[in-house]
Amino acid sequence: MKDKELQFGRELKKLEEKKLSSKKVFEGNLLHIFVDDVLLPDKTTSGREWIEHPGACAVVPVFEDGTIMLIKQFRYAPKKIFIEVPAGKIDKGEPPQRTAERELLEECGVTCRHLQKAGQFYPAIGYSDEIIHVYVGWGLEMQEKNSDDDEFLVNYRVPFLKALDLIKQGEIDDGKTISALLQARLWWMENEPFKVDLDD
Repeated sequence: MKDKELQFGRELKKLEEKKLSSKKVFEGNLLHIFVDDVLLPDKTTSGREWIEHPGACAVVPVFEDGTIMLIKQFRYAPKKIFIEVPAGKIDKGEPPQRTAERELLEECGVTCRHLQKAGQFYPAIGYSDEIIHVYVGWGLEMQEKNSDDDEFLVNYRVPFLKALDLIKQGEIDDGKTISALLQARLWWMENEPFKVDLDD
């Protein structure tokens, strides 16, 4: 069995691309864009354009009545209003859990006594190194919002099960929110700090 695992590991290693050179072509407040030359597995070369991102955290805050707090906000690039989980980028040197707590308060006006990591995912592997850490929170209390000056958000409190149904209906179509809700559901069904209706 170990020999097969070693062989499989060697086969996977053959898929890797090696950076030959890298040039930063754009440096923004949030995103940095690079153009790299890479050596491919077959020893030929190619170009790769990619975006460096500091990473982010998303939180699914669960109230004792089984509702969760989402937000609605306008997103400029696709020019539409989305239903989203509270989320935001990780500040330099900030632990992800602290980011999750901060974003929950800033965007929703919610604090939590308990916060546990439910998973993580890469939302744009074709062109970015961004990773999003997903947390579930409970033991919630409403506080005053502390949103950034350029953020305009509306709280949207909905039963957890209804939020999952909104994914099926296509009303929740933000990839980050879909992934976070599904990971949070799996975490909750396994750990269940308290009973929430999550069965279709």
